[in-house]
Amino acid sequence: MDKAKILNKKSMDFLEKYLNNAAPTGYEAEGQKLWMEYLKPYVDEFITDIYGTAVGVINPDAPFKVVIEGHADEISWYVNYITDDGLIYVVRNGGSDHQIAASKRVNIHTKNGIVKGVFGWPAIHTRDKEKEEAPKMNNICIDVGCSTKEEVENLGVHVGCVITYPDDFFILNEDKFVCRALDNRIGGFMIAQVARLLKENKKKLPFGLYVTNSVQEEIGLRGAEMITQRIKPNVAIVTDVTHDTTTPMIEKKTNGLAKIGAGPVIAYAPAVQNNLRELLIETAEEKQIPFQRAANSRFTGTDTDAFAYSNGGVPSALISLPLRYMHTTVEMVHKNDVENVINLIYESLLKIQEGENFSYFK
Repeated sequence: MDKAKILNKKSMDFLEKYLNNAAPTGYEAEGQKLWMEYLKPYVDEFITDIYGTAVGVINPDAPFKVVIEGHADEISWYVNYITDDGLIYVVRNGGSDHQIAASKRVNIHTKNGIVKGVFGWPAIHTRDKEKEEAPKMNNICIDVGCSTKEEVENLGVHVGCVITYPDDFFILNEDKFVCRALDNRIGGFMIAQVARLLKENKKKLPFGLYVTNSVQEEIGLRGAEMITQRIKPNVAIVTDVTHDTTTPMIEKKTNGLAKIGAGPVIAYAPAVQNNLRELLIETAEEKQIPFQRAANSRFTGTDTDAFAYSNGGVPSALISLPLRYMHTTVEMVHKNDVENVINLIYESLLKIQEGENFSYFK
C-alpha cells in the first residue's frame, strides 16, 4: 500500500487529540467516546460493555468473526493517603514508575474538575550525599499547594481520586511520535486506521470484523477477558507495544533485540497460534513490509493471552510496535513502524478466509 495513504491530516489530528485526553485504567470512557466518534464513518455498528470496552463492527451479521484489538487505558495513580500537612501519598493504578515521578506535574481528577499538583522532591542541596535516596513509593508525594488535609479535601480531592500526567503529544525529528499513553492508545489508533482504509479502499471482507478497543489491560488484561466472552471470535489479531532494546541500560541477552524504525515485531509464544503467525509473516514478506521477531516465553503479557485462552481456544497472534521508554511520560515510537503495523494488519485481513480455523490437524 502507498504509505502516503496510510496516515493523513485527519488521522494525525485524531491521534493528537486522542493521546492528549487522559484515559486511566478504569476511567477510559471519555477516550472511548473520542475513538468511537472517529471510527463511526468506517463501521456498521458499535458494541460497548458495562466497563467501557468499545467495539466497531463491520459486517455484524456474518457468522465468522475476526477481532483486531488494542487497549485503551493508560497507567496512573490513586490518591491513597492525605497527611495532616496536606501532602498526598499514592498507590499505583497499573505499572506506574515511581522513579520517574519526582518533580513531575500531575492532574488529579475530581468531581469538581482537574486539580493541579506536583510530585515534590528535596533539593539537591538538602540531601545527604553519603546516603542518596532514590524515589520510592514511601517517599514520593504530591503537593497541591495546601497546608492542611482540610484544604486538600475542600479542593475535591479524596482517597480514590485518580491521578495522571498532563504531558502532551509532540513529534521529534519529523518522524518520532512522543507522548505518555502511547502504550497503548497508539494500538487503538492503528486498528481504527485499518477500518478506515478498508472503507476508503472499498474492500469487502467475507467475515465480521470486530475492531476492539479494550479497557483495563494494564491491571491484568481484564477488558479483553470480558469482551472476548461477548464477541466469541474465531480469530484475534492483537496489537500492543514492545520494548525498543537499543537504548542504554537494557540487556539484549535477556530482553532480546527490537528497534524503532525497523518494523513491526511479530511474537512467538505459546499463546500465539503458529499458523496464524505464519500468515502474518507470509503477508509481510509478500508485501515487503519490514518486520522483526520476538520470543515471549511463557506468556506475551498482552491481551493476546486473554483472547487465545478464551472460548475453548481462539487462534490469536500479536503484532507489536517497538517503543522506547515504556511507562514514562516520553514514550517514543517511529512513524514508519506505525504505518507498517497498520499495513500488516490490513493486508493480513485480506488473506483470511471465512471459516479458516488454522488447525494443525488437516
